[in-house]
Amino acid sequence: MFAVRNTSAATAKLSVFEDAQKIAHTPERTVEREMRRIAALSAEAVIQEQHSSLQGLSAVEAASRQRIYGPNLIAAEAQRSGWKRFMALLASPLSLLLLVLAGVNLAIGETWGGLMIGIMVMLSSLLSFVQEHRSDRAAQKLRSMVATTATVLRTTKGKIEIPLVGLVPGDIIFLSAGDIIPADVRILSSKSLFISQAALTGESLPVEKTPFAIAQNDAEVFSDIVNLAFMGTNVMSGTGMAIVIATAEHTAFGHIAADLVKRREISSFDQGINKYIRLIILFMLVMVPLVFLVNGLSKGDWLEALLFAVAVAVGLTPEMLPMIITINLAKGALAMSEKKVIVKRLNAIQNFGAMDILCTDKTGTLTQDKIILEQHVDIDGTDSSKVVEYAYLNSYFQTGMKNLLDVAILSYVDVHEKIEPDKHYQKIDEVPFDFERRRMSVIVQQANGSRLLICKGAAEEILSVCTDAEHGGVPAPLASQHGTAMNQTVDSLNQDGFRVIAVAYKQLPPQPADSADAFSKTDESALTLLGYIAFLDPPKDSASEAIIALHHYGVNVKVLSGDNGAVVLNVCRHVGLAGDHVVLGNDIDALDDDALGNIAERSSMFAKLNPMQKARVIRCLQKRNHVVGYLGDGINDGAALKAADVGISVDSAVDIAKESADIILMRKSLIVLKDGVLEGRRVFGNITKYIKMSSSSNFGNMLSVLGASAMLPFLPMAPIQILLNNLLYDVSQTAIATDHVDRDYLKQPRRWEITDIGRFMLTLGPVSSLFDYLTFGILWFVFGAAHQSVLFQTGWFVESLLSQTLVVHIIRTGKIPFAQSKPSLPLLMTTIMIVLLALWLPTSPFSDALGLTALPLLLNIAILLIVSSYLLLTQLLKSWLMSRFGLK
Repeated sequence: MFAVRNTSAATAKLSVFEDAQKIAHTPERTVEREMRRIAALSAEAVIQEQHSSLQGLSAVEAASRQRIYGPNLIAAEAQRSGWKRFMALLASPLSLLLLVLAGVNLAIGETWGGLMIGIMVMLSSLLSFVQEHRSDRAAQKLRSMVATTATVLRTTKGKIEIPLVGLVPGDIIFLSAGDIIPADVRILSSKSLFISQAALTGESLPVEKTPFAIAQNDAEVFSDIVNLAFMGTNVMSGTGMAIVIATAEHTAFGHIAADLVKRREISSFDQGINKYIRLIILFMLVMVPLVFLVNGLSKGDWLEALLFAVAVAVGLTPEMLPMIITINLAKGALAMSEKKVIVKRLNAIQNFGAMDILCTDKTGTLTQDKIILEQHVDIDGTDSSKVVEYAYLNSYFQTGMKNLLDVAILSYVDVHEKIEPDKHYQKIDEVPFDFERRRMSVIVQQANGSRLLICKGAAEEILSVCTDAEHGGVPAPLASQHGTAMNQTVDSLNQDGFRVIAVAYKQLPPQPADSADAFSKTDESALTLLGYIAFLDPPKDSASEAIIALHHYGVNVKVLSGDNGAVVLNVCRHVGLAGDHVVLGNDIDALDDDALGNIAERSSMFAKLNPMQKARVIRCLQKRNHVVGYLGDGINDGAALKAADVGISVDSAVDIAKESADIILMRKSLIVLKDGVLEGRRVFGNITKYIKMSSSSNFGNMLSVLGASAMLPFLPMAPIQILLNNLLYDVSQTAIATDHVDRDYLKQPRRWEITDIGRFMLTLGPVSSLFDYLTFGILWFVFGAAHQSVLFQTGWFVESLLSQTLVVHIIRTGKIPFAQSKPSLPLLMTTIMIVLLALWLPTSPFSDALGLTALPLLLNIAILLIVSSYLLLTQLLKSWLMSRFGLK
């Protein structure tokens, strides 16, 4: 069963193995030496060294090893403890900045100021922590429903499925197409086992793995060792048996962050948030020193100027931004979880809302995912029982992953009882399916000792290896005219909506059943074409409605299928996808990216695509500034799922699809996707409300503070008042996540546009400052605050807090607030609470401690009129911005 051979050195290539060595030289080299040593051992020696056997481990021994080695989780996947997660939130850039400012206050004796800043940081971090914890708990419950498993041997139970987390060194596992390699393993036996190592090496072509021992230095690059397979890679085709030699952090990359194993580009949303934070910090670096210098030079009290500058820095910091983002994303995830949608990556929710193109496989999305074997005919289109019997034998004896077509064949009525495969046939070998050949074969021995190779697959691929065809049960040489006639039979079935699979066979000379002969794809030659089996996967009744709904919300649906072009066209017509032309995989290979991008934008139907072609279509669409989602569940969907901005799969998908996806659907439906799109837009809408408000308010405050500092003989607002103002304003914003989003806003994809934020900031910020200066003038000239700094500071404190708190109702909607668009009840209640508190604080028992004084009735009325005028002008300018620049 096992053999030893030497292989030639593989071509060196840059891989994340080499990246890893740059990051952690000593651990990686130690791992590499150990792996090379194991690769040089025979399979029997490896099993013996691992204290295992070909019967696997006992359940007791596996449990004992789990206690020693721990769960099979890499560090990036392991759940952090609560205090570590909370500390990580405190370590965010904005929180660290505020804590530094709090430290400055405490160092110079301003205890109240330091405590106020600390309260804001703790409030933001605590709310973020609570929301993340709630979201994680809900997601974990749903993730348990779609846990990825491995097929493992147990001495008492035989083959069983266990979660990947339960694997231990010494476990004997079985590999087949679609499986994720769950740990670092040594191959014990294989049959055409091809593994994609793209996640590790970036190499798109799969690598064949064999069980043969090699010399320790036979492979120049670690990843090229042919008898080892590494955690995070996946099986593209073939089958194999392997022994686990390392799990979790003991794997080749367990000690390195997960982004080396599964890289993902930072989303446009994250990029936009980072740009916004950098912009605010840049403003602070310019404005805060300027405010400090202006106040110090004009008033001569440098300590007071420092305190004021620190308070201004806190006021300019959007300290609630991380919390607002977390709450909104978590709320979106929880809302989607109620619809049985698992959000594996929170930021994918925003990408959902930004998506303007959805690419999807055909089967199960546009169709009912209930494939039925409808016809079994010979090459002339006449019913043939022999065709379905041979197809049954092929599906019955294959050990690779059985797809829906195999399931349909195996469930065909009475075939099993008629041919009794276990009684009359003995399996000798198989040649597994791969996406290049698009066919698979089994070799069986009949009771009379004769052997039979039965091959089934795509019609054109089967025809390419046939030299004969059966006519009336008698094989006859194929002639050129026969090919044309057979193509007409296939085309006729395709045009009727059938998916066609060809069946062929070859008689082999008798050989002992225990013969060591091994078969390969080279044996798939000189076959006799037997006929065709035709499957029907009826279109879903809801598919047409869902496509119309998605189109209504600005999402175009495109089908990327590996199926026949005629079948794809037939199904797409039934569900209302426009177009008369199907783009084939062979067509796009001849195109450069620009030409393919042009075609991809105009075409809705793609057929006969291999995995790399699907991913290429998606990347070409992304280059044309589209946000692309991909829905798939098969082995050939892994590359497309990773290439897409948001990868979507289903709970019944193969391992590689589930692991590559950002979103997991508990039911495969485009209607569910429409709901996800709308939820993503709601989340993004509520986040941008806060950003628009904070950016415009902060910019306006900068202008007001700078001017007031230069003109006034005293500080325009005491440092503790600025801090309290900021704290109360932040509290009022915590309810934004509960707010309603206008239907008009949901109609189009929503993407981060820093220019839109800039327009709001540069237009509405000066308006806010204008009314601040109006307040200054009234306080100074009408109410005599020139010599009453407390009265001046109290008046601006109240006006500033009221205007910042109330303007949310203007910016939260593109319509007329309250009349055409009502806020959520929590947002309304927090607004009312802060407004009442702002009016009460000057007369409260805390007024002296806060440096506030009671305001005359007329001044309160004047402030209310100023705030009302500010809100009215803001509404008018907002409407102008929307009509002028199309902002929402």
